[in-house]
Amino acid sequence: MTETTVRLPDTTRLVVSSSPHFHEDASVRKIMLVVIAALAPACLAGVWTFGLRALWVLLVCTAACMLVEALCVKLQGRASTLPDGSAALTGLLLGMNLPVTTPTWMCVVGAVMAIGIGKMIYGGLGYNPFNPALVGRVALLMAFPTALTTWVAPLASPLQWAGVDSVTQATPLGTPWAGEQLFSTWELFIGRTGGSLGETCVPALLLGGVLLIALKIIRWQVPVCFIGTVAVITGIAHLAAPEQVAPPLLHIMSGGLILGAFFMATDMVTTPLGRMGAVIFGVGCGVITAVIRLWGSYPEGVSFSILIMNAFTPLIDRYTAGKPFGVISHPGREVKL
Repeated sequence: MTETTVRLPDTTRLVVSSSPHFHEDASVRKIMLVVIAALAPACLAGVWTFGLRALWVLLVCTAACMLVEALCVKLQGRASTLPDGSAALTGLLLGMNLPVTTPTWMCVVGAVMAIGIGKMIYGGLGYNPFNPALVGRVALLMAFPTALTTWVAPLASPLQWAGVDSVTQATPLGTPWAGEQLFSTWELFIGRTGGSLGETCVPALLLGGVLLIALKIIRWQVPVCFIGTVAVITGIAHLAAPEQVAPPLLHIMSGGLILGAFFMATDMVTTPLGRMGAVIFGVGCGVITAVIRLWGSYPEGVSFSILIMNAFTPLIDRYTAGKPFGVISHPGREVKL
């Protein structure tokens, strides 16, 4: 070979693709598995608080969601999407939004609504405009309000996992506020109150949420703005009418606020792309949640607030996501270079 010979690279080692060309070792499957792992402490806390029946609800919801997705892709003639883990995560979140007394058949109905109506009808993962788990939860709440609002007290002892009769108990948000807190701050913090499986143990939820933020899987702006907005509005309302409105700390540690803020309002598919959009989304969720809790007929508002803001996500992205590199904006039109 002479010095003037041109040596071409081995074409078998070239990867031709469109931009962007920044790659990282991330995939849908890995992200879903990390989120499931982040939920594990809260799931264990729910089982510890309500007994093995809680584990059954979580398993049924997860298995049913996976089965429904498998049937949907089979009917559509597509390859299986179960390996990406999104159906399992949806089932786990659905179970965490249900009471421990939810009947098995109702868990299955919720899975059908979550996966079939909330996800696959739009084309599957990445195309759904609403959080699938919340679609299933709200559908069950509308269809079976009594079952979805019947709460039981935590077990007197975590060792009483078998043969224990459940005792109904009002949730902190469902108890009329009369200027006196019926549950101690410690009970609210560790979740020794009635509620859904995912409303227990604030430390476990925070541990998982901080992990997701540290790994940059979710944006911190959404949960911080969500929780902060609820705290500000309920705090002002409490100062204005302390005998009628519970203090902000009770609102923060009660209901599904922590679970929703860290694990459902941060869904990559149904939330805005940019930082400013995340701030607007979080504040919007907080405002709607506080308004429903303070002046609505329903004591909780997290699920409704997230679904409502999901509907505004495309509009928020339109005005906050920015323009792609190489696009010059002109009044009424865009020109690509």
